Amino acid sequence: MERSAYKKLLEWKNSKNRKPLILNGARQVGKTWLLKEFGSREYSNVAYINCDEIPAMADAFTDFNTDRLIRFFSALSGVAIKPGNTLIILDEIQQIPAGVTSLKYFCENAPLYHIAVAGSLLGVGLHQGTGFPVGKVDEINLFPLSFKEFIQALDKSTLIELMEAHRWNELSALSSVYIELLRQYYYVGGMPAVVKAYIETHDIFEVRRIQKQILTDYRRDFSKHIPNDILPKVNMVWDCIPAQLAKENRKFIYSAVKKGGRAREFENAIQWLTDAGLVYKVLRISKVEKPLKFYEDFDSFKLYMLDLGLLGALSDVNAKDVITSNTAFTEYKGAFTEQYVLQQLVTSCSSHVYYHSRERSELEIDFVVQKQNIYPIEVKAEENLKSKSLRTLYSNNRDLKPIRFSMSDYRVQDWMTNVPLYLVEEWIKTVEQVDLQN
Repeated sequence: MERSAYKKLLEWKNSKNRKPLILNGARQVGKTWLLKEFGSREYSNVAYINCDEIPAMADAFTDFNTDRLIRFFSALSGVAIKPGNTLIILDEIQQIPAGVTSLKYFCENAPLYHIAVAGSLLGVGLHQGTGFPVGKVDEINLFPLSFKEFIQALDKSTLIELMEAHRWNELSALSSVYIELLRQYYYVGGMPAVVKAYIETHDIFEVRRIQKQILTDYRRDFSKHIPNDILPKVNMVWDCIPAQLAKENRKFIYSAVKKGGRAREFENAIQWLTDAGLVYKVLRISKVEKPLKFYEDFDSFKLYMLDLGLLGALSDVNAKDVITSNTAFTEYKGAFTEQYVLQQLVTSCSSHVYYHSRERSELEIDFVVQKQNIYPIEVKAEENLKSKSLRTLYSNNRDLKPIRFSMSDYRVQDWMTNVPLYLVEEWIKTVEQVDLQN
């Protein structure tokens, strides 16, 4: 299973300024598999150590003498560790906070060694008192498979090549092919274990079983990692996400979690889920002007799940509604399509993703991203191409570059660009590259 993050790992390996690497990501997005696969392909040897399974690792960091630590890792892994041709992988590093701190000393005192750690966000970043090595590590974020990665996993490389050729108008003739794949992706999602099962069996019921198991595993993680005083709140927030997204206005409403609920009651639970990488928090901006960060409204936000397939499983969406019809596109008030677009933006976009609305006004822009230009984005779950909010916004600021993602074919209008839903990721990457060149 090819992952786009592999290219980032290669860049890290070959960088003259390489530092120890932290591979971030929620549980079960494939961090361990990717590091092992990368090590087996690109290095002569791999020294793999799971910090959660080897008790001796708890006592490894009595000091930060890197020569001693290398000897220790070599003894535990049974691999002769040599600079440059051995990849050291410390998995589940969050179990040993001092292990994260030690990366600072590997950066300063042993830069020739290639060391990578896999840290689920359920651990790394949540440990209180951890001496995080600021400025001394490289970081790569891993997400569930994007739509392009899903197509690649289905061994349809030709379709990927056509997308990457950027002859957008020519793809219209194949729109039905891409939409059929998109329908499958809406149901399967991008969790590696789920995608693997779908590729091997094409059994949609097995797909749902594995998705449900992942959700069960997450709840076990909640019980293991979350303090008892906020555990019930985390479960309540997690369970209410589908209902929040199904509202016409997807702004997160605390009273929808619990009658009379207030921010101070649930904000720590939301922060925990966000830090763990299990939800994406999209802040409102009060103005669509540069720099967007100046206009963040921390009191208004939307919450999306980490994976489209898991959202379907948590919502108990019927397979028939997704696989055999356009129901997932046209019903559920567009919630699944917004979730899909948000995932592709998060995966491919190096900047923050926001949304915009005005007080006492019906105007709302689904997403806004800032590159060299500002791109307000409207998401349409079908071919209804009325874009009143987008046009109103543009009429007040002609420097904006409006984009509409919809089921319609690619077309450039005098004031905006319509991009098919199946091209979200590729389009955003292209926009980013063009902006960087200008």
